[in-house]
Amino acid sequence: MKDLPRRTWLITGADKGLGFSTAKAALEQGDNVIVTVLAPDGGHGLAAQYPDRLRSFHLDARDQTRFGSFVEEAEKAFGRIDVLVNNAGFGVMAVAEATTPEKYRPLFEVNFFGLVEMTRAVLPIMRRQRSGHIINLSSKAGFMGVTGFSLYCASKFAVEGFSEAVAAETRHLGIHVTIVEPGGFRSDFAGPSLVTAVNDDGDYASTNQRISKYASERHGKQESDPAKFGPTLCKLVNAEKPPLRLPLGKDCIDALRDNIRSVAAEFDHWEELSLSTMVDA
Repeated sequence: MKDLPRRTWLITGADKGLGFSTAKAALEQGDNVIVTVLAPDGGHGLAAQYPDRLRSFHLDARDQTRFGSFVEEAEKAFGRIDVLVNNAGFGVMAVAEATTPEKYRPLFEVNFFGLVEMTRAVLPIMRRQRSGHIINLSSKAGFMGVTGFSLYCASKFAVEGFSEAVAAETRHLGIHVTIVEPGGFRSDFAGPSLVTAVNDDGDYASTNQRISKYASERHGKQESDPAKFGPTLCKLVNAEKPPLRLPLGKDCIDALRDNIRSVAAEFDHWEELSLSTMVDA
């Protein structure tokens, strides 16, 4: 295989898990990497191993007023930004009625608004370059509703709509956009990174039981390996024509295919009513 050009990646939320895996894989293939972390000192576990090709910055995804100056500094580090991975995010598991604004507004600030503002800050650079690849982390729950994840689903559905529209707006500028939809990975998502809430309303008994047991039954038992996530994104970025959507894991792609079939069947069943609004000829 011919040598690939050295790229510069900007990866948000790379302290651990999928973001860390992505930074590691990009560095191992010889690329430059800029990461954001929550550690106050901006430290990163790979800094000593890659002092010349890794730059790490403290940045909270909710502190969006800093994004513009941060991206300017990030560009100066290596002179360009070729790949943006909007990875920062967390989960909230609770029935909609029991999810208070104090829980769901921070969720949207990180999962959606932070992603939007980081994308907006990087796009001028990619437009000048006439090249770039934006990878936005969604989820199986960004494509289909999942019981107990109503507000998390909403944040990720927003990511999908935004990303698909940006892809259409920037395709002619040489910029690719890919929505990555992970299924279950053995990261912290179902453990420390998951915010949960239950109520004692009997109408939601089965859902609340699922929420209460989710971490113990799910954490560490997911089907996909975080160590394989980064190498997969490297293959994605190296593709000549990357996809708009990339589901990851058998659990995800099976569920999404079932959902697509269910939606198509419902459309067929209700087609007569759907067409009843047409103007009479």
